[in-house]
Order: sequence, then C-alpha cells, then structure tokens
Amino acid sequence: MGAFAIDVRGLTKRFGHKLAVNAADIAVPEGEVWGFLGPNGSGKTTTIRMLCGLLHADAGEGTCLGYDFRTQPEQIKREVGYMTQRFSFWEDLSIRENLEFVARVYELPDARGAVTAMIERLGLTTRQHQLAGDLSGGWKQRLALSACMLHSPKLLLLDEPTAGVDPKARRDFWDEIHRLSGDGITVLVSTHYMDEAERCDRVVFINLGKIVARGTVGEVIARSGLFTFIVEGDGARALAVKLRGEPGVEFAAFFGAALHASGRDRAALERALAPFRGAPGLTFHEAAPSLEDVFIQLQEQGNGDQP
Repeated sequence: MGAFAIDVRGLTKRFGHKLAVNAADIAVPEGEVWGFLGPNGSGKTTTIRMLCGLLHADAGEGTCLGYDFRTQPEQIKREVGYMTQRFSFWEDLSIRENLEFVARVYELPDARGAVTAMIERLGLTTRQHQLAGDLSGGWKQRLALSACMLHSPKLLLLDEPTAGVDPKARRDFWDEIHRLSGDGITVLVSTHYMDEAERCDRVVFINLGKIVARGTVGEVIARSGLFTFIVEGDGARALAVKLRGEPGVEFAAFFGAALHASGRDRAALERALAPFRGAPGLTFHEAAPSLEDVFIQLQEQGNGDQP
C-alpha cells in the first residue's frame, strides 16, 4: 500500500449539543475509489466538508494530500474537486459559460482551452451552449463533474453525485470515475446505492457520526456475522410484520418481491421462521447476506444504541 491521499484521525465536529462526527479515522490510499455509506444525517457530508477545508473540525489531526487538514485548507482546496449533493451552478448560463467562470476562479492559464478539452472529454460538445437550467439530471451531473475536474485535482470528494439520475447516466458516471482512478486520482464518494458501493475498492460505513465498519465489500459482509433467509410468495409481505421483533430476527425487510430475514444467531433465526415454513405459497431458502442486508443491520444497530 502506497501513500495516503487522506490520512486523518479523531476527526470530530459538533453543532451545539449535536455530535455530528465522532472521532472518525479515515485513511484512503492514493489512486483508490472508496465508497462512503450511511443513512441521511449520519455525518457523511460534514466529514467531506471538513476534509476539503470548507468546515473547521473541532478536533482531530492528519493530512489531506499531504497538507494539514486543519491549518492548510487553502492548499487543499486547490488540489481537491468537490461535487455537492445539490446542483450548484448558474442555471441561466450555458454549460460553457459555467465552466469558463469556474476556470477563471481557479486562475487557469488557458481557461478557454481547458474548458474545451473538458467538454470534449465528458461528451458535452453538442450541448455546450445549452442553458444549465434546461439540462436533465444526468447532464447536470456531467457539468458538475467537469467543473470538479477543470483544475486537475488529485482527489475527488463526491457527495451523493448520482442521486436522481437514470441508470444509464449512473453507469456512465461510474465508468468515468474508474477512468479517473486509472489516471491516479483518488475518489471518496458517498452513495445510497449498494450497486455503486460494490464498484468501490473499499467502503466505509458511518452512522450517528461514528464509523461502524470498513473494508472491502467481502470483508464487511463477512465481519457482519449475518445469516439471511429469503422468503418469497403471496404471504411474504404479511410475514414481515410478524417476524419483526421476534428473537433472532434482527431485521426483516423487502428487496423487490422477496423478504430478507436476517440475524447473527442462525439457530434463533431458524426457530423464528419455523412456525411459518408450512404456510401455503411461501418458499424459504438461505442465501449469503448482501451489502444492503449489512447496511440495514448497521443502521438498526446504531439506532438501537441511541440514548
């Protein structure tokens, strides 16, 4: 493992009495793509803003791109591309006008040439004169990523960049992310989509401001200790209500048309399911837990730990 693009310890942020980020340790090697997972309000955005120098940390130490993240935020901003959750460009300007403005903010020596090259790279040539306000979600996403990349950053911090865009736009976006990673750029991307998380080198789960799991997808699933049974059939939806709260059932949730019942005590889970196995129209089979099963388990665990 080489140098770290992000290497921080004890990262902490409070807003009044609310502890938004609780002593988080994050170390992301250069050139890797990491997924940042957690429910809404878990601390993902706050963490990202502290890393890129937009928000001052209350505690913690370490570096981002070799700079002290607490004392050298201006140097970090010059080498980081940050894509916010919400589209934050001028809707009454065209794609090219937006990008040329951003290029001037970064004081690029050949702003127009840099914009032209980026427009071509991300397939925006035929739409470069279209107003940003008239773009679909997928094209707005491409504009935002283009703006992030104009100054040739070494690190991309992407905050739920594919929310609200269609599946093809998401796939195209991730193809570009992996091309950038191949060029040596490090990426930390927050997402609620488990299929996107599975495309990352490693994932980090945060809940209630605290990091609760990290590693490759396979490692995170294995460490969860979960067992999962899948129930299908006409009565599966009613069964979900009956199973919740039963000993051994840590959660019961629907994925598509199938009910996933999961827990860490396999014998207790089997006992909870046993009375329903003879019900007509229902089928039961055990399956390896999915990343989404683990996500729900970690969220439920965290909620149960609240005072």
